[in-house]
Amino acid sequence: MKTTNRLCTTLLSRVLLAVSLLLPMAATAADAPMKSLRGAEIQAPDTESTDPFKGTKDSAPIERNYVQQPPLIPHKVEGYNITRNFNKCMDCHAWNRYKETGATKVSLTHFKTREGQELSNISPRRYFCLQCHVPQADAKPLVGNSFKPAEGIK
Repeated sequence: MKTTNRLCTTLLSRVLLAVSLLLPMAATAADAPMKSLRGAEIQAPDTESTDPFKGTKDSAPIERNYVQQPPLIPHKVEGYNITRNFNKCMDCHAWNRYKETGATKVSLTHFKTREGQELSNISPRRYFCLQCHVPQADAKPLVGNSFKPAEGIK
């Protein structure tokens, strides 16, 4: 028992010593400007928001190339969290939020089962948006493409 008490006392004194030595360094590091590995100062832009997704501007939608093509996403989705319990897309595209955010509301088709039964929430098979919808990009094609859209949607 005495050995355990002695070990605890020694450990506690070492932790307190480490904290007392590191605390002044942490205070001066917080006051000093951040520097890169090469010594150049790093400054975050003044416009940086705490929520990186807030205020994301949509670009004009790209026309669809074929019947039943899912619409392309007109903004960046890098870092969007879509898990079994949370879907970042619904922060803007849910039926109760789309008006205030100016986003397109989720289609009625996303609230139906395979059998056509209407649900009160998004169907599990339509919940993971990025399995069908992809972000659009105005990028030069990497390979040639001779695809022509169907006559019916011109």
